[in-house]
Amino acid sequence: MITADTLKKFAPKIKEPELHAAALENARINSSVNTPRRLCHFLGQIFVETGGFTSMVENLNYKNPERLDAIFSAVVGVDDAKALIQRGQEAIANRVYANRLGNGNEASGDGWRYRGSGYKQLTGRCNYRDIGHIIQLDLENNPELAREPESAARIAFAFWDARQCSALADQGDVEGITEKINGPAKLGLKERRDATLRALGIWGA
Repeated sequence: MITADTLKKFAPKIKEPELHAAALENARINSSVNTPRRLCHFLGQIFVETGGFTSMVENLNYKNPERLDAIFSAVVGVDDAKALIQRGQEAIANRVYANRLGNGNEASGDGWRYRGSGYKQLTGRCNYRDIGHIIQLDLENNPELAREPESAARIAFAFWDARQCSALADQGDVEGITEKINGPAKLGLKERRDATLRALGIWGA
């Protein structure tokens, strides 16, 4: 169902569509994503997670301190946000993901090590460990695997199935899927809905 041509049509800014299409299709055939509708909902989510298939790692290159302060409760005010931005993306990740999702404290470096990665933007030590068990890869000790297309595709479909998203896709529940993928904040819900609708127009579900 996923070919380089259809993926390029869906995500015009994608680089190496053949590589990504092969990785995703190889992983898809071992998942519950076995209908065009399910595929379109899956692709609608990962389109937003990867910035239109342009990045396999979370963008923590914040420029606006007010936005950084607003998004993360671990950032304490605009001055704190400004200082973090000056220290760079690694410092931001270590702060905002410290003591969350199975990560250690800010000094542990876990926030950066287990930052959002791959098609799903898998985040946090516990998620790396849990999904790693499912796909039989030691992601906890080899987090860089989450940023490589072949393993990232297996991660994305495993996460989707573990959260039983295909049943929600059958119902057309973009909001419900977004909560499973992104959490209660449901960031980018409109963009996810738009991407899903665009996929439906390409794959004809």
